[in-house]
Amino acid sequence: MNVKSKNLWLVYALITTLTWGVWGAFSEIPEKNGFPGSLTYVVWSFTMLLPAGIVLRNVGWKIEHDPRSVLMGLAIGFLGAGGQLALFIGALNQGPAYLVFPIISMSPVVTVILSLVLLKEKASRRGWVGIILAIIAIPLLSYSDPAGSSSHGIMWLVYAILVFFAWGFQAYLMKLANNTMSTEGIFFYMTLTGLLLAPLALWFTNFSVPVSTGLKGPYLAFFIQMLNSVGALFIVYAFRYGKAIIVSPLTNAVFPVITVVLSLIIYQTFPHKVIVAGMLLAVVSIFLMAVEGETPGSETGDVKS
Repeated sequence: MNVKSKNLWLVYALITTLTWGVWGAFSEIPEKNGFPGSLTYVVWSFTMLLPAGIVLRNVGWKIEHDPRSVLMGLAIGFLGAGGQLALFIGALNQGPAYLVFPIISMSPVVTVILSLVLLKEKASRRGWVGIILAIIAIPLLSYSDPAGSSSHGIMWLVYAILVFFAWGFQAYLMKLANNTMSTEGIFFYMTLTGLLLAPLALWFTNFSVPVSTGLKGPYLAFFIQMLNSVGALFIVYAFRYGKAIIVSPLTNAVFPVITVVLSLIIYQTFPHKVIVAGMLLAVVSIFLMAVEGETPGSETGDVKS
């Protein structure tokens, strides 16, 4: 695919933020109706098959299978899927969400540092202001009221830190892999690894507790997680055509804003003032980073897939 527009990365990034934003607003419903998070992971892993099949069909089912590509693809997949599994069965299961989410939401810091040092990416002064504002906004948007919450030991912190590094490193590898692999090939390996970890999620499921099998359980989870999978596909495209130091903080700062706005409309709950502050910072960062592609030297060049 020839890059015709230097802002193509922004289109893909905004699609990701929209799908993930809607996903975030509805993601808790199945679990609240008796469908555990471990089984939601299993459902998510199968939803990856549909977008993977569509994009692979469009490229004639061509997948890179040289040792470097296989290793890179599996690393990206296991970092993403493994991080998600660790989040549900470890961090959130043993610790308070109001501490877990701010920690893992800072994963773009890892991506930005690695991309600056190893990929030699650069941004304009305006772009850097947007990056910094987005990074500040992310933990604010992850704020939840600590009242009535309690932690159990420190293992939740270990899990949270593991997810933090896993997702930050995964985003960097996505950008790196896009230099030598097709986006479709990368997503194939992400899908494969997600499915490979599904039996582990089943093993961690407590089936001694009744599991919802109705419309608000696995069926609703399927449609909600489909949004998650579509967003995952488009963020790989965003990394292909955009800078990791821009794409990572932008997507992580914007999609929670959409989630908060939808939650306000649906559940009639006004967000905490800390979250409102994060939303304002995120909105400013959107405009600053959206125009970053128009600054000299900001394009990633033509890439073919």
